[in-house]
Amino acid sequence: MTLACGIDVGGTKIAGGVVDEDGKILEELRVESPATDAEEIEAAIADLVSQLASRHSIGSVGVGAAGYIDKARAVVLFAPNLAWRNVDLRSDLEKRVDLPVVIENDANAAAWGEFRFGAGHDIDDLLLVTVGTGVGGGLVLDGALYRGAFGVGAEIGHMRVVPDGILCGCGKHGCFEQYASGSALVREVRAAADRGSAGARNLLERAGGDPQRITGPLVTEAARDGDPFALEQLAAVGTWLGEGIASLTEILDPAVVVIGGGVSEADELLLDPVRTAFAAQMPDRDFRPTLEIRKARLGNHAGLIGAADLSRR
Repeated sequence: MTLACGIDVGGTKIAGGVVDEDGKILEELRVESPATDAEEIEAAIADLVSQLASRHSIGSVGVGAAGYIDKARAVVLFAPNLAWRNVDLRSDLEKRVDLPVVIENDANAAAWGEFRFGAGHDIDDLLLVTVGTGVGGGLVLDGALYRGAFGVGAEIGHMRVVPDGILCGCGKHGCFEQYASGSALVREVRAAADRGSAGARNLLERAGGDPQRITGPLVTEAARDGDPFALEQLAAVGTWLGEGIASLTEILDPAVVVIGGGVSEADELLLDPVRTAFAAQMPDRDFRPTLEIRKARLGNHAGLIGAADLSRR
């Protein structure tokens, strides 16, 4: 059985794991991410691979990173939360670890992981929507990962949904992720608490009276306890997601949309509003096959598992 090493590089941590051909993680290690130092990030990745390779017979390495990766799966063109700008990461790492290396966008890697071993294992066309700090996307069409002409396709979080809307970190106004993400959820709840909204009173109490201590998991916990305002705010995010997915469906026509990321831990409290909004935006649904909207199965391991599997290909 061929083993591969998957690496998931984030702004706060780097996770590395040994993955078998069935998508099972045999061993996993995690270290803090030296996000502001490109050389230190590479050294940390190489050290993880070295440790894992000392105990397992690894044949290849797949690295998933948040950012724009070129068509050759080698150069990180731009990583907003990491110190990479036009860096030939594949070449650098291959010199360090003496193994074949593939670099992939983290959401693409997660989409491939869910397609091969998770929520999309039974279909050929899948759209992954990751809902966390931002909104990420990954697309599998006819059983192949779609990357676009230049390698930077499926960046759905930055399609504009509100002309002259909220300023996004990418520099544009009105991006999808400014309305349909965990950050959007927290921003709206904190704003309500700041202005003394009666609806936000319970959430403010849970946060010890400090609006800045209101987090996405806190809102989800309150919603599970039946807090009407928390439920309303989750539903608002779900509505944005459902409407955005409906627009994407008109173009891509996937069989399944998989919802992943931290906010998906709200389960049906999020997914029910997503499905409702999606159906409302698809008036022709009675005359066409209807896709399924599913929760991701692999959780935070999807990118690591997907990157490892892609490195075998």
